[in-house]
Amino acid sequence: MTATPPLASASGASATTPPAEPVNLGWSLAMVLRSWQEHADHAVADVPHGTRGFHVLCVVTSGEPPTQVALAAALAIDRTVMTYLLDDLESAGLVERRADPRDRRARRIAPTAHGRRVLAAARRRVQAAEEVVLGGISPADRAALREALGAASLAIRAAAPGTEPCLAVESVLPSR
Repeated sequence: MTATPPLASASGASATTPPAEPVNLGWSLAMVLRSWQEHADHAVADVPHGTRGFHVLCVVTSGEPPTQVALAAALAIDRTVMTYLLDDLESAGLVERRADPRDRRARRIAPTAHGRRVLAAARRRVQAAEEVVLGGISPADRAALREALGAASLAIRAAAPGTEPCLAVESVLPSR
């Protein structure tokens, strides 16, 4: 079992001194996630549904507009929740639903020009927030952490495709 580092360990190590034994992964991830969520919430306060809306905008601007069903699946968001989320993003002028030319029953979610501008500004603010969150480690370690977490996330998603990231985040954050 690994230790959860206290502010100062029994050996006298401070919060900035690595503990003698391995750090608990869960504790470390929770600390980073809580800090990221606090900073990211502020960074995307102008986006309906905050970080969830931000992630929707990221996906719909990254290639061919996905169908509403594919978007919900990609972000592991319940289809009914996705409907309300898209209603609010559409009302804010950030996305629009378009009929799929290959299947008139399906809707493709496309970003508007305004949505692209809002996302570009939000990405800059989120990047700045991430620099604050990870400011205690070197740029090389930040890049390595992002790469390792990205690889682990993709592997987890492939093994358990029904995992909803937003619910996972909410389960470790304190109640507001």
